Amino acid sequence: MKIFTALILRDLNIAFRFGADTLASVLFFILCGSLFPLALGPSPDLLRHMGPGIIWVCALLASLLPLDRMFGAELEDGSLDLLMLTTLPAYAIALAKITAHWLTTGIPLLLASIPLGIMLGIKINELPLLLTTLAIGTACLSLLGGMAASIVLGARRGGVLLPLLVLPLATPVLIFGASASYATQLGTSATASLDLLGACLLASLPLCPFAAGQGLKAAVG
Repeated sequence: MKIFTALILRDLNIAFRFGADTLASVLFFILCGSLFPLALGPSPDLLRHMGPGIIWVCALLASLLPLDRMFGAELEDGSLDLLMLTTLPAYAIALAKITAHWLTTGIPLLLASIPLGIMLGIKINELPLLLTTLAIGTACLSLLGGMAASIVLGARRGGVLLPLLVLPLATPVLIFGASASYATQLGTSATASLDLLGACLLASLPLCPFAAGQGLKAAVG
């Protein structure tokens, strides 16, 4: 457990020291969301109605940006080989890296979604549900992204293959998350969509780190 925690803290320190990836994801998220009013027009009702969906799509795309560096930097400098020699299992190494990715990407996207949501006209009482769905959804996206990043690790054109692997897998998360986010606006219950979104997280939590661990073993040989 000490090595697991130390690995998370190490990645957090690196992320804070070299914050370009995190900053790039947040800026991309905000800029991408800011383009929709220019394309859809200034109608407040239309923007408010489409706001949760816009934020979810932007969050999905922004979470893809730092994925190719999740394991790539360690593979290039050889530290991934040293990590694999520790007593920590490969799936635990993958889970620690995925956890650090969510803390440095998912949390900033959650915070950035508040001003973006207000800009799109989403009401204050609709934000808590939107943030709840994004908290669960971004965790799912980090798990799926970590698995895909390990699979393409060391492969030629891995950066091109990565979104092609993640986007189809993330489609249910996007559907259930966006559906739950609209519940307050439409006056319906979000229970069913939240349950399905939680089921996606519970299914991803054991499976994705295990698959990512196998990918790391294959990458280091």
